[in-house]
Amino acid sequence: MVNIQVTIKNVDADAFSELKAEAVRKKLPVGKALSLAIENWLAESRKLRLPLTRWKTTKGGQNTRLLSEQIDSVLYG
Repeated sequence: MVNIQVTIKNVDADAFSELKAEAVRKKLPVGKALSLAIENWLAESRKLRLPLTRWKTTKGGQNTRLLSEQIDSVLYG
């Protein structure tokens, strides 16, 4: 990993203060805390892009065998 120096404009003051305070509590440099926040944000962003075709299927067991029909009955009468 290569570290760079950046200047960031228009950062929410309260959010930055909270990040800075948390970094101090965890004994991290603010830059490291910000890098972790960026990495977590990107990871969450990537999770949301998982196409429906790549979702894993699960079997609900015998108790869910008629679930679709039961849901239709509740929704549509």
